[in-house]
Amino acid sequence: MKISIICDDKYEATKLATLIFIKEGNETFISGILNVVKNELVISLKDKSAHSILLKEEEEVEKFADFIQSVIDKEDQLVSTSILENRVEIIKG
Repeated sequence: MKISIICDDKYEATKLATLIFIKEGNETFISGILNVVKNELVISLKDKSAHSILLKEEEEVEKFADFIQSVIDKEDQLVSTSILENRVEIIKG
């Protein structure tokens, strides 16, 4: 399954893609969603750190949260992430 998430800018897109998936080890790094405030998403990583990511709109936050929940629940795994300007394409399987 593939999704495209629109971030606030290219910096936020790069941050999202690199925080949730480590390509070298093919490892999913996100462990949970801590908070959502309008278009801001606060995620928890496996190393217990928390990071804020600004998405373009509140709908993007909802779309990402719905998509990533099965990964957090370990039902699916992230396969890849790619960045195109302020957009992140995420594939899970």
